[in-house]
Amino acid sequence: MSVQRSTVIFAWILLLPAVLYVTVIVAYPLVDTFILSFTDASLKKTTNWVGWANYDKIFNSTFAEVIVRTFVWTFFSVSIKMIVGVFGATMLNAAVPGRALFRVLTMPPWIVPMAIGIFMWGWMYNGQFGMISGMLQNWGIVDGPVAFLARGSTAFWATIITDVWIGVPLVTLYMLAAMQAIPQDLYEAAWTDGAGRFYRFRRITLPLLIPSMITMSMLSLIATFNSFDIIWILTQGGPNGETTTMIIDTYRTAIGSKKYGEGAARAVLICIFLSIFCLAYFRVTSRLAQGDSR
Repeated sequence: MSVQRSTVIFAWILLLPAVLYVTVIVAYPLVDTFILSFTDASLKKTTNWVGWANYDKIFNSTFAEVIVRTFVWTFFSVSIKMIVGVFGATMLNAAVPGRALFRVLTMPPWIVPMAIGIFMWGWMYNGQFGMISGMLQNWGIVDGPVAFLARGSTAFWATIITDVWIGVPLVTLYMLAAMQAIPQDLYEAAWTDGAGRFYRFRRITLPLLIPSMITMSMLSLIATFNSFDIIWILTQGGPNGETTTMIIDTYRTAIGSKKYGEGAARAVLICIFLSIFCLAYFRVTSRLAQGDSR
């Protein structure tokens, strides 16, 4: 056996675990879900091929409203997380007394098990004995109890606030690490030239944070788009479907109603949307890389 051939075989042996993982854990479920989306699979013993009927049901129903709601929910949640995360990282990166303590205090929302944190927010949103409603009444902002999770508009924003509370620590720490990687020589040179703090942040910090912000926003977008626990524990998609997103609707269809074919079609649609996001992300990052190389 030649040296070149043995090297190729050895390389394939090293890649074999990753190939098996991708094939069994990722590729096979995706292909199986795609095939299932063209059937009327349910609890009945026989499964029939229905073609595009499941997709026709999606676009002929109220699922279009669910798609729009999902995009709105994801947009506001990711935007607020990125704004608060960058602002928090800037504060934690400043030379202030007790900075190490403040960095530790940013971790609890991320360390606390998600279900426990969500249940805590559910108690806070309660209209009868919730802390938020009680504070609003004590301050004279409202006249009576406010059941945040029982109203469509308030429930929608309540789920966003909860998602932001859970996701901000990760964004903050990621942005803090990116800020600390910026060479201090740039700040010292700008300070020597008389540049103010805001000018240094706008001309040095933000431009150098853009690649990290794009990466973090993409990861946050995927996680938020597929977020299930927060909405399901707080509202289960209610009231009156006002907090039902694509992932909640897919779960209700496939698991709740036992319509596996229709649920698979919804899952395929989610994969298509996220694939488009990923392609857009890679295009943006490639353009940024080309700009840096020039």
